[in-house]
Amino acid sequence: MIIGAIEAGGTKFICGVGNEKGEILDRISFPTETPEETLKQAVAYFKDTGALAIGIGSFGPVNMDLSSPLYGHVTTTPKRGWKGFDFVGYMKRHFPVPIGFDTDVNAAAFGEVKWGAAKGLDSCVYYTIGTGVGVGVYAEGKLIHGLVHPEGGHVLTRRHAEDIFEGLCPYHGDCLEGLAAGPAIEKRWGIKGSALPADHLAWEMEAYYLGQAIAGVILLLSPKRVILGGGVMHQEQLFPLIRKEVRKALNGYVAAPEILEDMDTYIVPPGLGDHAGLCGALALGIKALQS
Repeated sequence: MIIGAIEAGGTKFICGVGNEKGEILDRISFPTETPEETLKQAVAYFKDTGALAIGIGSFGPVNMDLSSPLYGHVTTTPKRGWKGFDFVGYMKRHFPVPIGFDTDVNAAAFGEVKWGAAKGLDSCVYYTIGTGVGVGVYAEGKLIHGLVHPEGGHVLTRRHAEDIFEGLCPYHGDCLEGLAAGPAIEKRWGIKGSALPADHLAWEMEAYYLGQAIAGVILLLSPKRVILGGGVMHQEQLFPLIRKEVRKALNGYVAAPEILEDMDTYIVPPGLGDHAGLCGALALGIKALQS
């Protein structure tokens, strides 16, 4: 069974084919340009694969309302040419097969449930911290969309006492994404995060903001696992710092052993590593075919 998968990021597209076991058999990547430039390459890649379905995990915001004529459209993104673009419709015109569609972070959460760090669980929250901050939610055995879909990267947080950075989000300034995404780290310190030493104040601040957000999502959704992916989380020293901030914020209120005693296995990196998004798109394609 050959299934197509697209991890559609704001910076790059990753296209691949895999099977029902979650195995990625082939993949390519290319920069995200205008829809026409980008999807021309995607169509050419999938043309002769014989894919029975295609799953798409897309940057957003996107319209996830199946009853809406705008279902499958990208909505308020600042990405050039993509605002209002009919992503699903475009792919349907080229490939008359079932197409699974969701946000890139919901896709990553789904991949982790199927084959990764949340396998066997009926709930998890997946954060990606990279060019932006996105949140995917899987709860009570299904992906959550609600009115639009989760946008947990734009929650507001308390300020770190030593942080005078104004924030970088074009909509909200100093929301979580505006303070903690990769570009915010670079803008604040004048150097890419990957070049900062592990003991730099940057990581204490980063953990402070992410810890607040994660404590909030634990109180609101009570997920059975929290998974942190994305380029910023390649800084492995962040994990113990974030767990410490979450414990501090919750202050013993959530009386679960996973939080009080074993947070090292509760707040974790993706089991699928940097392949979570593409594997999640694969899972969306399989789900679409089965439906």
